[in-house]
Amino acid sequence: MAGCACKNLDKQPLPYEKLDEIIVRYKGDPSAIIPILQDIQESLGYIPKESISYSAEKLGVSPAKIYGIVTFYAQFRMTPKGKHSIMVCEGTACHVNGAKGLGNAITDELGIRGGETTGDKLFTLEYVACVGCCSLAPVIVVDGEVHANMTPEKVRKVLKQYRGNGKDEEN
Repeated sequence: MAGCACKNLDKQPLPYEKLDEIIVRYKGDPSAIIPILQDIQESLGYIPKESISYSAEKLGVSPAKIYGIVTFYAQFRMTPKGKHSIMVCEGTACHVNGAKGLGNAITDELGIRGGETTGDKLFTLEYVACVGCCSLAPVIVVDGEVHANMTPEKVRKVLKQYRGNGKDEEN
């Protein structure tokens, strides 16, 4: 199975010019760490480890301070997201209707757990508290599309569509 992308990241050079542009936009103000990190993530798709020490030096703060912020807030990612984002709802309705089995089927098929990305960078799996579709439970959401009344077998069919037998060809 495909492994976590964090084990197989393509080493790409850090775009220092882009980081400088973002930091300058906030006048190098260390009180703007969160918006700076948000802009870095929006620009690069994630927050590369190397960008933490670079930003810390430019802002005059310790790398530990920035790392603490990145790891504390769920909005930040230190690994790139896959082309397709899969969310498994763990709300009460989904939980009692088999969400755990859906997550297990995804892990079996793709070889990743929550928060991980496949080695081919095609899928990222996330577990979320609730997607607000309780009457359709259990659900998964792939690239914003809700898949309702799911079973492990239905999950496998959906994944096949996104693997290239349909959905991938459209993108």
